[in-house]
Amino acid sequence: MDPSTEDILINVTPFETRVALVCQGAVQELHLERTYQLGQVGNIRLGKVVRVLPGMQSAFIDIGLERAAFIHIADVRENRQERVSGVTPTPIEKLLFEGQTIMVQVIKDPIGTKGARLSTQISLAGRLLVYLPHDPHIGVSQRIESEEERQALRARVQNLMPEDCQGGFIVRTQAEDASDEALRTDIEYLMRLWRNIQTAAKSSGAPALLYQDLTLPQRVLRDVASARTHRILVDDQAVVSDMRQWSDTYTPETTAKIQHYEGDRALFDLANVEDELKRALSRRVDLKSGGYLIIDQTEALTSIDVNTGGFVGGRNFDDTIFRNNLEAAHAIARQLRLRNLGGIIVIDFIDMHDPEHQAAVLEALKQALAQDRTRTTVSDFSPLGLVEITRKRTRDALAHHLCESCPTCQSRGQILTARSVCYEILREIMREARQFNPREYRILASQSVIDLFLEEESQHLAQLSDHIGKPISLEVSTDCTQEQYDIVLL
Repeated sequence: MDPSTEDILINVTPFETRVALVCQGAVQELHLERTYQLGQVGNIRLGKVVRVLPGMQSAFIDIGLERAAFIHIADVRENRQERVSGVTPTPIEKLLFEGQTIMVQVIKDPIGTKGARLSTQISLAGRLLVYLPHDPHIGVSQRIESEEERQALRARVQNLMPEDCQGGFIVRTQAEDASDEALRTDIEYLMRLWRNIQTAAKSSGAPALLYQDLTLPQRVLRDVASARTHRILVDDQAVVSDMRQWSDTYTPETTAKIQHYEGDRALFDLANVEDELKRALSRRVDLKSGGYLIIDQTEALTSIDVNTGGFVGGRNFDDTIFRNNLEAAHAIARQLRLRNLGGIIVIDFIDMHDPEHQAAVLEALKQALAQDRTRTTVSDFSPLGLVEITRKRTRDALAHHLCESCPTCQSRGQILTARSVCYEILREIMREARQFNPREYRILASQSVIDLFLEEESQHLAQLSDHIGKPISLEVSTDCTQEQYDIVLL
């Protein structure tokens, strides 16, 4: 098998679907979708207007959900078109009436007691393009900044559109380096999808679901599977059947690659995916040579620090640093994909004094990032020896899916020592002794804090008891973290 080919592993359970992209035995990407998180956004439904509210310039529409959905005049297609043309907008009561059947798309999920938010401006997303069936213009993502490139992309899409194509397209950032064949495939897929939706609308009565936004396995076929994909292994027969049916219609070249996995071992054990998941949540990433990375995510940016650790494989010190940085460059590119880190990433390579070494490490990093489907830009080394990467945010980082803020450290990443907590408790008792006159003070705290009071801090505790003239007792509370405590006045 060609070492550049990839396997896609799809693990399905009733509560969660997980996808791993594996190349050369190593996991390159991880995706997951949980059942409880599945929403309505993107779904296209046939609805029936149940109430028009002229005073609010809005309407309620029955789309088959528990609560009626809501649409505002600003999200009605005709109103948008009139505003763009400079025409006085038509009020909603002239556009919608009770009992009217209307095709709508969900743009915001129901929240609490509020119904879903709707729009009649339909859009269908493909891998490279977004199809706008009712909007006959070609737009280009604002992230493509070069005006010359924007015009060229607009002209290419215009030339590839069939003569009978109605509506227009928005060119996504991913289309920047796409071939004409890839663009043509996306156009055909989106137009076929729209024809199927129209057919379903003609044969359905409101309310009805006409189109459901793609499931994770379907998005894998659309966005992840490529000519380099060797096979797609799925451990659920029903999902295999659904994927093959979808692929036959939209990505027929991929259908033969979809296989049902029936092995004795769990599917994700084949490439140690479970272990890789745990490592992808760790700050430290060990390199094969003995070096390691420290990855810290903050609100503003992600910092990656490269360290030699136990790596001593070079002929001299400069050569050791150079080789460590080269290995780190490839590991960093993989970690960005694996963890889906986006925004600003700052890399602190180990200082290199040789400009040729710097250039070689930068080139290695760029080549490794070239495999990334998500757009990235790489800066040169700064005067401080830092490299800045910007990577487009396409979905939440893996850690945001699987983790939550630590209730013990309040997301600081560290906690007070047991000794610091002991001293805080002693100060608190001194404050309370000035205000209250209890018979006894009882300290409820974690095992580590109580142990310290019984051993190394026992003298300070006794001195305080003598000073305030009251006994102080100790009790371990299993409900307390190391930083938490309570002082009970008896």
